[in-house]
Amino acid sequence: MISLHEGKGARVRQPVDRVLALHLKVAGCRPPIWRRLLVRESMWLSRLHDSIQLVFEWFDYQTHAFAFGDLRFGNPLKQEGLIIEDDRDVTLAEMDLEHHPRFVYSYNFDEGWQVEIVVEKPPAPRKGARYPLCAAGERAGPPEDCGGPEAYHDMLACLKEPETDLSREWREWLGPEYDPEACDLEKINQGLRKLGK
Repeated sequence: MISLHEGKGARVRQPVDRVLALHLKVAGCRPPIWRRLLVRESMWLSRLHDSIQLVFEWFDYQTHAFAFGDLRFGNPLKQEGLIIEDDRDVTLAEMDLEHHPRFVYSYNFDEGWQVEIVVEKPPAPRKGARYPLCAAGERAGPPEDCGGPEAYHDMLACLKEPETDLSREWREWLGPEYDPEACDLEKINQGLRKLGK
């Protein structure tokens, strides 16, 4: 019998690029602000950074770092006792997430934003799905440059008293469309589709 692949050797199967489910929660926020992000394990950490910026509606104005135990990846930095490796040089698959299913993303070091990331049970593959994909979430991300978790909670309290000067100032700064309760998955996923792998 003649093989369709005769003379070409056996067909080599490409390893399956697993999909990971990452639960992202902004630390210190009540009620919780979270997203469930589906990504390929071949995703570069720099691309995960871009995805986190998108899902929480941040603008990448500040420095960032991922912490995997003692390892740090992000904007490269070498100072006394602190080394942050370049996140453009490593993928999620290289981070041994099966043995280290929790890690932290820090953003805007002065304000102290942290996103706690937990690797959840992998989802069943979706035929034709494009990744990254935000599958679920609650509440709008804290506004960029609002002052950190404590200032964010103060901002929310002010917004509940619309007759005050401080509330009006916050509304002017935030814009009329800002709703702290809203999580627009369609808008988030439109942005993620532009990122690609």
